Amino acid sequence: MDLVEPDFSLAEQLGATTTVSACYQCRKCSSGCPLTFAMDLLPDRVIRLSLLGQADTVLSCRTIWVCSSCETCTTRCPNNIDIAGVMDWLKEEALRRGYASPQPEVTRFHRTFLQTVRLSGGRLSEPLLLALYQLKNLNALEKIRSGAWGEEVRLAWELARRGRLRLRLPRPLKGSREVKALFLQSERGEG
Repeated sequence: MDLVEPDFSLAEQLGATTTVSACYQCRKCSSGCPLTFAMDLLPDRVIRLSLLGQADTVLSCRTIWVCSSCETCTTRCPNNIDIAGVMDWLKEEALRRGYASPQPEVTRFHRTFLQTVRLSGGRLSEPLLLALYQLKNLNALEKIRSGAWGEEVRLAWELARRGRLRLRLPRPLKGSREVKALFLQSERGEG
């Protein structure tokens, strides 16, 4: 059995931004999470392993990418730990440290989502998200050749017709400059 050398840098970084050390492993986060069926580590295990210095295990797990940030875990936590926020932070840290996602399409969607919010001045633009994601998708040219692209366009049109997809770009937030500053701060590693 190989001994694993602990890497407490992750725990230190998390401790500087959140109260994860207050977790006493009640498992309410894991029992309430609707996506545990697709996770390799339950949310309470991610928190615990982070605190125990198992950065490699945490940053290479599928769980942080499966988390949809629905905040059920955060709501249920008796110690008010923002577990969904921790999962988001872990995604960004995994990208910063160069960890390959076990699900590359999820990573691609994550990056595209953030790019869309940035380009839209702090709001989500669904048409822009769909277009950018399709363009970044490795199979985009194949979809165009096979005609699958046309089916997706028809589906988008049907969703728009039913009022389920807004085709107009959203109006920028009043604080769009602050949003852009936050993105720049994050890119420089200050946030």
